[in-house]
Amino acid sequence: MPGRDDGLNPFELALQNFDAAADLLELDGVVRDRIRLPERELIVHFPVKMRTGRVTMFTGYRVQHSTARGPAKGGIRYHPDVTLDEVKALASWMTYKCATVNIPFGGAKGGVVCDPKEMDVHELENLTRRFTSEISIIIGPDRDIPAPDVYTNARTMAWMVDTYSMHRGHYAPGVVTGKPIAIGGSYGRREATARGLVYVVAEAAEQLALDLRDARVVVQGFGNAGSIAARLMHDEHDSRVIAVSDSKGAIFNKDGLDPHRVIEHKEKTGSVVGFPASEPIKAEELLALECEVLIPAALENVITADVAQKVRTRIVAEAANGPTVPEADRILAKSGVCVLPDILVNAGGVTVSYFEWVQNNQGYYWKEEDVNDRLKEIMVDAFNHVLVTSKRHKVDLRRAAYVQAIGRVAEAVSWLGIYP
Repeated sequence: MPGRDDGLNPFELALQNFDAAADLLELDGVVRDRIRLPERELIVHFPVKMRTGRVTMFTGYRVQHSTARGPAKGGIRYHPDVTLDEVKALASWMTYKCATVNIPFGGAKGGVVCDPKEMDVHELENLTRRFTSEISIIIGPDRDIPAPDVYTNARTMAWMVDTYSMHRGHYAPGVVTGKPIAIGGSYGRREATARGLVYVVAEAAEQLALDLRDARVVVQGFGNAGSIAARLMHDEHDSRVIAVSDSKGAIFNKDGLDPHRVIEHKEKTGSVVGFPASEPIKAEELLALECEVLIPAALENVITADVAQKVRTRIVAEAANGPTVPEADRILAKSGVCVLPDILVNAGGVTVSYFEWVQNNQGYYWKEEDVNDRLKEIMVDAFNHVLVTSKRHKVDLRRAAYVQAIGRVAEAVSWLGIYP
């Protein structure tokens, strides 16, 4: 992914943010140590039959960071660069994300080292079903609930539900979220991450006295979250999306791009590159464009210290997990940039995943407007609590979100005690 610095260990960066918040909270040593590291790490090596008939071995991971506040929750990603440390970092962020918006889940994450772009649908199904079988020993509706992530989707979740249900001998839709509506998915789930982001951006803009009408928006990563965020900013706030990018390149138009047409173009061609009425720009130029709202929606570690010095925006809204390294945070803060942290701003996805899980457990399904109304209530409430914490401790919003989240996890750990 252009801009990503693979020399940075994502779990070590996650621990830096944890330690800073834990210091501020003056956490007891035992409680601190119990939260700091994952509860469980599963590594699996498994065979998959490919379309040629050849059998290929794959490596997969499932990490459960914390179950102190409820079942573990977190996505499954398919990517050639997946590592155990990346999955550990993502699992910890899920713990803090759920705690930030105060939903009763812990954090988990999973991944398989593969290149899904080089695999056909049958190979992806074979890989998914075998990986599900391998991790079925630790997942379940009341234990650990996967969801879609990078290069996985509702189809992937349907295969996981079917495989897990066959193992258990009964239908178990609550084992994953992000499923198709037809098999127990929730209305509003596909747009949830982006919609939650837009709710928080609107609240932050109000605090900054920033009018989002005609505000320039730049989106790095035009996948599900990035493309929908661009569309919602355009449709609901009349913002001007001036640049977007994907793994193949970036496009720019100072007068604004129509996100609906860019989405159609990408669906037809596989990339935003070549979209009419746009000019190509280098991927590294995109993050340095002057704008009011910058949305990194790709992978972690893309806003490094060097990149941060070139960022010219009022708001950075982190649709991706861990896109900003700690040193870059400090640079952005000095520049007066409002960074809306990932564990707050992209928590809309896991919030509606929680709604989906509740609906599965109850066997009662909600209308989309009810889902969106409840999502807005939770996201706005979470932003306001983080803002209050930020002012009380005189820290930036990321530190405030971590303080709030880790404080909630620490309280749960303290009450649970130690067994035996």
